[in-house]
Amino acid sequence: MPVKMTLNKGKVPVKIYTEEIESSALDQLHNISQLPFIHHHVAAMPDVHTGIGATIGAVIPTRGAIIPAAVGVDIGCGMNATRLSLNANELPDTLKRVRLAIEEVVPVGFDMHKSIQAQNSTIKNLNSGLEKIVEQHPTIAKMLKKIHKTWTQQLGSLGGGNHFIELCLDENQNVWVMLHSGSRGIGNTIGRYFIELAKKDMEQHLIQLPDRNLAYFPEGAQHFDDYVEAVHWAQEYALSNRREMMRLILEALHRELPPFTVTKEAINCHHNYVAIEEHFGEQVFLTRKGAIRAGEGELGIIPGSMGAKSYIVQGKGNPESFCSCAHGAGRRMSRTEAKRRFNKNDMALQTQGVECRKDKGVIDEIPSAYKSIDVVMENQNDLVEVVHTLKQVVCVKG
Repeated sequence: MPVKMTLNKGKVPVKIYTEEIESSALDQLHNISQLPFIHHHVAAMPDVHTGIGATIGAVIPTRGAIIPAAVGVDIGCGMNATRLSLNANELPDTLKRVRLAIEEVVPVGFDMHKSIQAQNSTIKNLNSGLEKIVEQHPTIAKMLKKIHKTWTQQLGSLGGGNHFIELCLDENQNVWVMLHSGSRGIGNTIGRYFIELAKKDMEQHLIQLPDRNLAYFPEGAQHFDDYVEAVHWAQEYALSNRREMMRLILEALHRELPPFTVTKEAINCHHNYVAIEEHFGEQVFLTRKGAIRAGEGELGIIPGSMGAKSYIVQGKGNPESFCSCAHGAGRRMSRTEAKRRFNKNDMALQTQGVECRKDKGVIDEIPSAYKSIDVVMENQNDLVEVVHTLKQVVCVKG
């Protein structure tokens, strides 16, 4: 069995798929397990590490309640990958032009498109849902005022932090495009708004929590349905954002690479989200905070750091993990600590052979700041099986 540790001090057990976990993350998992609406147990994936309120790498089944901070502020953050008909020997000797071509069509960091790039039907569908959210919550309109004008131009942009776009080679030297991004500024605004609203509700009803960041909306409460609607909207926005980026990237690659076709339909999966699922005989709200769905036969993407391998996997549908698995390598040190410990020379050494930025602006994403993806994969061999092993040759960082 891959479960390495079990905590039994709360109202439900916590099953942990690693022995490499900070004491602060253990405290957060214990706090979650004390909540009265947790169903059956909590699962912590092999890449688990400390988050805000809830650990990143936690799978939390709840009956009749949702914890907005457990979903987080990058609602719908996830991965997209597709295989091309190209082989490694068809790539140019130098890949810098390829990286620059991607950076030219996909804005990164705080940047956005100068005009709307997405299809009108996508914009129209998203806009109708957003108008309903704003109508139900006039107070969110102030927070969304600036974002409301720019979310259409952020559609198809990468964002910052650990978000990335990569050109990879698999075990057969086939070329893949893989990217990691979420719901941008609009998802962040929606997430922060409802997290604060949940905290105010808890204070109003004098509900004591082990951590105020675990404030929740009970089903039937004033804002519960509104949050469910808003979080599902942000998740759809994140999916659309990744689809739009992939479209732009493929257009750019057609200009820089030999003629190719897409030979494998894109895998597009969330790893920060909530869904209604059935587990251990009950329908629950299942929050995956830094975890992907790994139902039997389902394909998923587990990326390593920018110098390590990544994996296309197929789920085994393990009930103990709520049909879930890790979403990546998981950080083992903070961004501040990474910047303190490492320099540009370390970055160049650890990303040797990868066409990417190697300046001080990306040192917080150095591979050594992350757990070993090989150990993470070894700890979840009961949850997924590897279908393809990818190694990046180009990496664009947010």
